Amino acid sequence: MAKKSWIERDKKKKKSVAKYAQLRKELKELKDYQKLSQLPRSASPVRLVNRCAVTGRRHGYLRRFGVSRIQFREMAWRGEIPGVKKASW
Repeated sequence: MAKKSWIERDKKKKKSVAKYAQLRKELKELKDYQKLSQLPRSASPVRLVNRCAVTGRRHGYLRRFGVSRIQFREMAWRGEIPGVKKASW
């Protein structure tokens, strides 16, 4: 499990990105890079990190399911993900 501080920091970044999204779009259209650079760093969507919804792990994240590879495997094994079953041949 990721540290709670990292998870909370990521939530804070998501709020900041949402707050400044419209302003960033307008400044980019006007090509006003001076004002764009004065916005907070965490307002940039590039700084967001995909994290597992269950554990907060950032590596091995599966975008389609929103969880890490480890949680995906456990959830699939328990049958909690619809349409996913163990392969056998």
